[in-house]
Amino acid sequence: MGRLASEIAPLLMGKHRPVYSQHMLLGDHVVVINAVNVKTTGRKEKQKIYYRHSGYPGGLKTKTLSELKKEQPEKIIIHAVSGMLPHNKLHDRMLKNLHVYKDSRHPYTKQASS
Repeated sequence: MGRLASEIAPLLMGKHRPVYSQHMLLGDHVVVINAVNVKTTGRKEKQKIYYRHSGYPGGLKTKTLSELKKEQPEKIIIHAVSGMLPHNKLHDRMLKNLHVYKDSRHPYTKQASS
């Protein structure tokens, strides 16, 4: 999961381009398929916890990696890539260029460059 995210993040930032500039959005769209097959090492399946908060007192929600993998495997990759992007005004715009699908079916088959 981390190795995949560390390859996706520079593509979204545009660091592979010769005209890379930190304050401009020059990255590519990245399509990730088969998010269900994401692998982790060690005991992360049971020990890694994802947190959400509803905004209300006592509204902290937690899910383990295995629970999230069953329900929304796309969120695992999005969360990992999000942590590797710069946390500035372009962060959300870069994440919009990331398209994650849990199986091999996606609407970008014609643009695929293998």
